[in-house]
Order: sequence, then C-alpha cells, then structure tokens
Amino acid sequence: MKLISACLIGIKCAWDGKDKYQNKRAIQLLESSILIPVCPEQLGGLETPRLPQEIQGGSGEDVLDGNCRIIDRDGMDVTLKFIAGAIETLKIARQLGIDEFIGKCNSPSCGFGQIYDGTFTSNLISGNGVTTALLKRHGIKIITEKEL
Repeated sequence: MKLISACLIGIKCAWDGKDKYQNKRAIQLLESSILIPVCPEQLGGLETPRLPQEIQGGSGEDVLDGNCRIIDRDGMDVTLKFIAGAIETLKIARQLGIDEFIGKCNSPSCGFGQIYDGTFTSNLISGNGVTTALLKRHGIKIITEKEL
C-alpha cells in the first residue's frame, strides 16, 4: 500500500482545479497496488481551485523548521495550511502503515528533489515540498511520478 498525490490518478485537486494525469504508469499501478490518494493542500484546508503557491526563501524542511513561509501569487501567507495538510497526510500514513509516497514533481507540498523557487516564474531549485519533507523525516520513502 502506498500514498500517492491524488492529482496523479485523475482527481481534480491541483491548484488550477485540474488533475495532473500525465503519467499512465500511476493509473496502471492501481491494477497491482493499493494506492491511497491524498491532496495535502486540501487536507490543510485550501480550496480547489486556488491561486498558485510557492515556498519563499527555502524548502519544505525550512518551512517545517519555521525558517520560511509559503505565499500564494497574491501574497497571502498559506504556510499554516500547508503544515496542517502535511500533518494530516502523515497521520494517514501512520494509521495505514504506509512506508512509501508517490509525489507530484515540483509541488510546494509533494515535490521531491526540486521545487519552484518562490518567484512564480517556473524556475526550479533543489528542495522538497512540505509534505514530502515531513514524510521523509518519519522514514517514509519518497518517489516522484517520473520515477514510476
């Protein structure tokens, strides 16, 4: 059993109200694995659709440590909602004994290895999203849809 970013398996929960169903392998996994879809941003109380959000001045680890924040394109601070969603995702993983998460690349929640740089210009930097950072801290293996 694995957690997966819900948008990857066709659930319309991405920031723009769409899914990110671009990787047929994620859907094929449903035939051979139990996948539990999660959208940490919705679990944290953000609406769908919502404005794009990016981590400002750091990574998900920095957000968890209180060293930077997440804002939306209009400048609203949504940091606490991202942290709440990460905590709820971790609770689900613990309750179900899950040890692997398949995340959406570049996401401020689910990104692994690379995230947007906070300028809303599509520039990438090294780092993880908030949920990914929290799950990693608790020993959960992280992969992205590109690794499927």
